[in-house]
Amino acid sequence: MSAVGDLKQQLGIVSDLHAATAVLEWDQETYMPPGSIEARAEQLTTLARLSHEKFTSEAIGRLLEAAARELGGGPFDVQHPDFGGDDASLVRVATRDWKRATKIPADLVARLAHASSMGQQAWQQAREASDFCVFESHLQAIVELVCEKAEALGYKDRIYDPLLAEFEPGISTVEIESLFATLQERLLPIVQELTEETFPGGITDQDCESPPAAQSQIALPPLDQSFDAAAQWDFGVAVMEDFGFDFEHGRQDRSAHPFTTAFSVADVRLTTRIHEDFLPAGLFGTLHECGHGLYEQGFAPELARTPLADGASLGLHESQSRLWEILIGCSRPFWMHYFPKLSESFPETLDGIDPDSFYRAINAVRPTLIRVESDEVTYNLHIMLRFEIENALLEGRVAVEDLPDVWNDGMERYLGIVPDSDANGVLQDIHWSMGAIGYFPTYTLGNLISSQLFTRLREDIPDLDEQTAGGRFGHLLTWLRENIHRHGRKFTASELLDHLDCGPLSADPWLEHIRTKYSELSGKNL
Repeated sequence: MSAVGDLKQQLGIVSDLHAATAVLEWDQETYMPPGSIEARAEQLTTLARLSHEKFTSEAIGRLLEAAARELGGGPFDVQHPDFGGDDASLVRVATRDWKRATKIPADLVARLAHASSMGQQAWQQAREASDFCVFESHLQAIVELVCEKAEALGYKDRIYDPLLAEFEPGISTVEIESLFATLQERLLPIVQELTEETFPGGITDQDCESPPAAQSQIALPPLDQSFDAAAQWDFGVAVMEDFGFDFEHGRQDRSAHPFTTAFSVADVRLTTRIHEDFLPAGLFGTLHECGHGLYEQGFAPELARTPLADGASLGLHESQSRLWEILIGCSRPFWMHYFPKLSESFPETLDGIDPDSFYRAINAVRPTLIRVESDEVTYNLHIMLRFEIENALLEGRVAVEDLPDVWNDGMERYLGIVPDSDANGVLQDIHWSMGAIGYFPTYTLGNLISSQLFTRLREDIPDLDEQTAGGRFGHLLTWLRENIHRHGRKFTASELLDHLDCGPLSADPWLEHIRTKYSELSGKNL
C-alpha cells in the first residue's frame, strides 16, 4: 500500500474514535438519563485519550512525512500544482492538525474531556435552577484547564490566540478586536435609530437609572400567542425537507441548547428546542441547525473518515446556518410562500393575520436577553460581550465567581437591558461548559461571511428571490454544495472567499444588507 493509503487507514481509525465520542456526546444532550453522568464522563475521557494518543503518535508523523514525499514533497502552499487535490489537501491539513495536537499532553486532553462532560451536566442543572453557584466550581476547573491548554500550545501575543485558532485558523485576537470595534461603531447608531421608540435616549445612555424591564423572550403581535409544539415541529421538518435536508441520513431531536453534530456524512444529527409561547425559538432554531446540517451532508464522499470531512472553520460553518436562517428564512420572499402554509398549521392562532404583519414581527429590532432568540441587528452585540468576557477571564481580569455581575453589567452597557435571572443571563449558553472558549467570535464572523457569500450568490442566481418565493431551493443548495460544502476542510475560509472573488473578510456587505432591509422596514434612511 502507498504511504498515502497507509495514512488514510490510520486517520480513519482516529475518525472512528471521534465519531464514537460524538455519539456519546449527542446522547448525553438528548436521551441519557441524568444519573449516568459519572459513567459517561469516564467513557468520554477514555475515548478522548485514545484518539489523541493515536493521532499524535510518531507513526502518524512518519506517515505524514512519507505521504508528502510521495506526492512530490512539500510544503503544499497555494503555488503547488496539486494544492487543491484531495491527497495533497489531506496531507497539508492533517500535518497542521498533527503539529498542533502534539503540543498538548494526552493527560490534559483527558482531564479536559472529563471536566467538560461533568460541566455540561452541572450547567444544565444550574440553568434549570437559575443558580450560577451550581456551575461555578465546574467552570473554574474548565477555565484553568483551558488556560493550561493555551500555554501548552504557546502564543506570542494573547493567551486567547491559540484557542481562537482552534475554531478559526488564520485570525488573531487583535484582529477580532479591531473588527469588532469598527463594527460596533457603525452598528450602534443603526440599533439606536431602530430602537428609539422602545428605548428613548438610546441604548448606550450610561446615565439611565432604571433600565427598561426585559423578558427572556419578547413577542410582538401576532407572535404573542400560543403555538402548539407538535405543529411547530411538523412545520419546521417540512421546511427542512424543502431546503434539502436528507432525513434518510439525518434526524432532529430536542435538547436544552440547539446544536448539530455528525457521526459521518451519512449520519447527521440536529437538535432544537420549542417554546409554545414563543414561535421564533423553535422555528428559527430549526432553520439555523438545518443550515449546519446541510453543510455536514454536503462533504464530498471521498473525504469520509479523514480530517477533511469537516467545516473549513466555525465561522464558515456559521455562515451556512445564518444564510438559511436569516438571509432566506427571515426574508420577505420566503414568507410569501410559507406564511399561507404556517396559517394552515395554526388556523386559529393566525386567523386574520396578514403576511406583512407577520414578516414585520419576526424582524422586529428589540434588544433581548437571549442570544439565540435575538434579532439579526442586535445579535452581534451579544457576541462582542462574550468575546470581551472570555478575554478578561483568561487574562485574570475577571474571576469566575464574579461572572453573573460582569455579565449583567455588560448586557446593560451593550444592549441597555439587565437579565432578570442567571438562566436568562450568564447561564444561557452551553459553550463554556464544553470547554469551547474561543468559539464565540465565529458567530459574528459567520454573519459577515454569509453576506459576502450571498452577494456573490445573487450574481450567479439572479432570480433567487423568485425561486425562494416559489419554495424552490434546489439551485441555491447546488451552488453551496459546489462552491462550499463539497470541499470540507480542503481550503481555509479565506481561501474559499478568495476563490469566489468575495474579497477579504469584511463587514461592509452585512452592514449594507442591514441598512437596505431595515430602511425598507422602518421607513428611515439608515
